[in-house]
Amino acid sequence: MPGYKNILFRADSSSTIGTGHIMRDLVLAEQFEDAGIVFATRDLPGNINHKIKEKNYQVEILESDTLEELDALIKRLDIDMIVIDHYGIDYSFEKQLKIQNSKLNIMVLDDTYEKHYCDILLNHNIYAEESRYRGMVPEHCELRCGSRYTLLRDEFRKEKKRKGRESKIQNSEFKILIAMGGADHSNINIDILKALQDLQNIHLDVVTTTANRHLYELKEYVKESSAVTLHINTDKIAKLMSGADLAIVTPSVTLNEIFYMELPFIAVKTAENQGEMYEYLRKNGLPVLDRFDPSRLKKMVEEAVRSLQYELVNFSDLSPDEKKMVLQWRNHPDIRKWMFTHDEITLKEHLQYIDSLKKREDRLYFLVKKDNKAVGVIDFTNIDIKNKTAEFGIYAKPGLRGVGNILMELIIGYAFKNLGVSTLVSEVFKENGAAIKLYSRYNFNQTGIKKTDNGYVVHMELKNEDRQI
Repeated sequence: MPGYKNILFRADSSSTIGTGHIMRDLVLAEQFEDAGIVFATRDLPGNINHKIKEKNYQVEILESDTLEELDALIKRLDIDMIVIDHYGIDYSFEKQLKIQNSKLNIMVLDDTYEKHYCDILLNHNIYAEESRYRGMVPEHCELRCGSRYTLLRDEFRKEKKRKGRESKIQNSEFKILIAMGGADHSNINIDILKALQDLQNIHLDVVTTTANRHLYELKEYVKESSAVTLHINTDKIAKLMSGADLAIVTPSVTLNEIFYMELPFIAVKTAENQGEMYEYLRKNGLPVLDRFDPSRLKKMVEEAVRSLQYELVNFSDLSPDEKKMVLQWRNHPDIRKWMFTHDEITLKEHLQYIDSLKKREDRLYFLVKKDNKAVGVIDFTNIDIKNKTAEFGIYAKPGLRGVGNILMELIIGYAFKNLGVSTLVSEVFKENGAAIKLYSRYNFNQTGIKKTDNGYVVHMELKNEDRQI
């Protein structure tokens, strides 16, 4: 971003505020290669001003949050652009700053759709929408919203290039990254560790900083546990994300990095300023809790562990032998009797149908594997992107018991997280009591019944807001 001589960043960090503002501003500062960079910040308890100095940027300590002190600093340093990343600075403050410094360019970082008086507004979160700022910023303001503007440190790009995410767990130990903010202002790390302490074959990597007022207590809690590693002031967060199977985080700017690294996650809301990210995740059917609940969190982690141990293989990618195997399953009497088409399917018909799937966007079929062994089939038909609905089908390998729950969890997870549906639909024969009982267990509701040539069919639906996983 050329064109500016002296740029002032106004942001704070502390045990209460957290460290996120300063950390993302350091990333943004790197984009102003030819400018003189200065940070104006308070010397608050638990701050990370040392991180600014490590980057060789000048630090000016403010004694107050007043406009007068900031204005004097702008004039003394001959600042031509200020970057404001501070919840305590509002529209009136920014407008008065502009009045007193008419040539000053003001750039604001915003997360919560507040009214601002600025020349550039940056909301780099994945949920950000330009349209929501209409009438909230001056007409001349340049809006930079959404994932294309996400502030990512180079370590994330390098780590993602070096090592892509695995499609399933490659070893017996499941690795969970816990990142509840550098300051963990809600003191939730220990509560999360307690909630998960009984889980087997789990290793927990907890990320925090010296800004955490509860750091001593956290150290004492984990020192006797071989299942927990505490990372304090780490500069290897991208590597930890790359090596993790699951992350437990807050619905904050950390999610921008999580999405970029394609890491499965569970988000736990701990502050009101996380509301926009929380709503974005909730509306898109992503795993998020509106508050910490130990039993719900443990259940979600258990389900994630099970789900990530399974692999979904698209029918179009099946080997010739696997295609024949699936046909044998489909034609097995115990499965065929619950299909709308009771007739046996020929190999030719089967292969032609699989081949046709490559050109269709309204249906998907997957072979489900665990430890490279096939255990069942899940499918989606009548996928309606516009109306956000899809129908599904499910069957286990003939004779295999105990996989119904995991197949349902995979169906529900893929439908709401990957397909982005709002309603998941199934039509099941009334006599198929086992299936109806299974679907009901996952909050499907019976919404109708109809008569067909082969018997009565029950229509069942699961809406996004009713799902448990």
